[in-house]
Amino acid sequence: MEARYCRESRVIRTSRVFPNDVNNHNTLFGGKLMSDLDQVASISAARHSRRECVTASTDSVDFLHPVRTTDAVCFESYVTWTGTSSMEIFVKIIAEDLKSGERKIGATALLTFVALDQHKRPTPVPHVIPETEEERKLHETAPERARMRKESKQKSKELATFLTTNHP
Repeated sequence: MEARYCRESRVIRTSRVFPNDVNNHNTLFGGKLMSDLDQVASISAARHSRRECVTASTDSVDFLHPVRTTDAVCFESYVTWTGTSSMEIFVKIIAEDLKSGERKIGATALLTFVALDQHKRPTPVPHVIPETEEERKLHETAPERARMRKESKQKSKELATFLTTNHP
């Protein structure tokens, strides 16, 4: 299986922030941002693997700067690293003040997707080739994040054995 460049999975989507997209602080609602970032990340995963993909985890979403109704919001995503069937997707959210042109990182996120075969089972994906400094940094630091994800998932499974499914 031939490796693919990060740029081959890159997705860029820019939109305005409208009043129905904001919370009571008049900033972009976190749930709206999370839905949008999952959508762009899913396209990156499908572009890289050329397979159907599912979200395995949202590893982190860090809100760094409020996105306001005077801003455009740009989502940029790409595959940074791959395991056997899993792909780590980085999403950078940029807020751009439409009057001043000032741009700030509004949020960053890392998600993991798994590619599926025709029987809905995990299937191998190509390795990824980073080119830019940003891509190389994310790629180099990914194995440690993968290790932490594995540990976190195991802890979640252990906790789930104590949870009930009874009606309240």
